[in-house]
Amino acid sequence: MSMPFYVAPEQMMKDRADYARKGIARGRALVALQYNDGIALVAENPSNTLRKISEIYDRIAFAGVGKYNEFDQLRVAGVRAADLKGYQFSRLDVDARGLANQYAQILGQTFTHEMKPLEVEILVAEVGLDATKDQLFHIMYDGTVIDEHRFTVLGGDMESIRGRLVEIFVPDSTLQDAVKFAHQALSVGDTPISSTELEVAVLVRNGARRCFSRLNESTITQFLS
Repeated sequence: MSMPFYVAPEQMMKDRADYARKGIARGRALVALQYNDGIALVAENPSNTLRKISEIYDRIAFAGVGKYNEFDQLRVAGVRAADLKGYQFSRLDVDARGLANQYAQILGQTFTHEMKPLEVEILVAEVGLDATKDQLFHIMYDGTVIDEHRFTVLGGDMESIRGRLVEIFVPDSTLQDAVKFAHQALSVGDTPISSTELEVAVLVRNGARRCFSRLNESTITQFLS
């Protein structure tokens, strides 16, 4: 009788992690950072129709890097979960922490029990009434949740982008400066990313119910000039 094929659990988890990291690293990066009136989300994205950054709920945004079809499924699931909770209870009961925990369970379950892990990293951001209440939850491909402060980087050459951002980031800056910081951090080499290849959205601390909005190309060009 032939012996069954055996792979040590440690090796299996390592192989899955390497597979997911390679898939994510092939994509383009994304940066989220706090500024004086909210949170700016800036992604390198040459597409005008496929969005990496989206609104989830009143004060909450979603961003993803990696395989588009996989993180877009997570976005849709988050919108449905937020709408259901807001309808059953109260709109104030929907928060980024709860959504981040649900995403972590989905990603962790898939990473542990499925043959192929999801090749995604996602961000759930919530703008608060003041800067101390802002929340940035970076959820990894294996379900690990990282509670970020000031800024976070997803995908691409994450370590080098984070290193550049550490050097230039200034807390409590204007939105224009925040977009410039993100643009400089995402640009590699002597050729900066053009404004047409940037997707920029903001969660504005405006006191209104809905806080999410996108910056158009002309505004981004003006900010970077």
